[in-house]
Amino acid sequence: MRHQAKKRFGQNFLVDSNIIQRIIHSIQPAQNDLIIEIGPGQGALTRPLLEIVSQLYVIELDRDIIPILQHNIGKSATQKLCVYATDVLTFDFSQFHRQLDTSDKLRIIGNLPYNISTPILFHLLKSRPIILDMHFMLQKEVVERIAAPPGNRCYGRLSVMLQAYFDVMPLFQVPASAFTPVPKVESAILRLTPNYHNSKQINHFSQFETLVRTAFSQRRKTLRNTLKKICTNQQIETAGLQTSQRAEELSVADFIRLNQIIHCQKTV
Repeated sequence: MRHQAKKRFGQNFLVDSNIIQRIIHSIQPAQNDLIIEIGPGQGALTRPLLEIVSQLYVIELDRDIIPILQHNIGKSATQKLCVYATDVLTFDFSQFHRQLDTSDKLRIIGNLPYNISTPILFHLLKSRPIILDMHFMLQKEVVERIAAPPGNRCYGRLSVMLQAYFDVMPLFQVPASAFTPVPKVESAILRLTPNYHNSKQINHFSQFETLVRTAFSQRRKTLRNTLKKICTNQQIETAGLQTSQRAEELSVADFIRLNQIIHCQKTV
């Protein structure tokens, strides 16, 4: 069975067997792991995962490719595969987890479409308490943004939000030749594991998200100007920062400390 890659879904199918095995080795799946694969496509990762796990859940938006996926994994594995034919951006991971009625946390993997990878990552942040880890194939530039340190030109809202809640580990690069059709960009594999130390220090997720988004909304402006509607100059200075600094100069710890001060003074 053949499937024509659909540009609107950002489909580029992984075909390099060496890369596939390297990804599986990086994930190190176990039989009873609770794994969700985002965008299984034609089953490049799905097939080897089903050889190991007792149950696998996949989210696939393209309904036309689901019969091909099921054909490729073989009849013997179809009973172990549960397909959710829906948009991952509307998928409620927390509700899914509640319905399973388990204390096991989710392991989430996927070859994320380049055009919506950032919205997917922000969507998954909402389900962070039930996530054990995540392994994603992403555009190399997106991985660089996520892992960027303060002061780096790639450092921004995505960097701070993901580094605040997860330990970020780029694993290895994947050449464009590993896909069909061949994309115009290079890819990389990224591992995200929860950072519980940081999470405990962030008082309120939506407030922290607002702080970070506002700070980076006008990158070239100083904190005095970008944050004037959500905190005072005194609060910025109490956090050990200077009002003349820009968001890109602040570490994740700086953002967490400033958020704590804002939250504490709001609740007093």
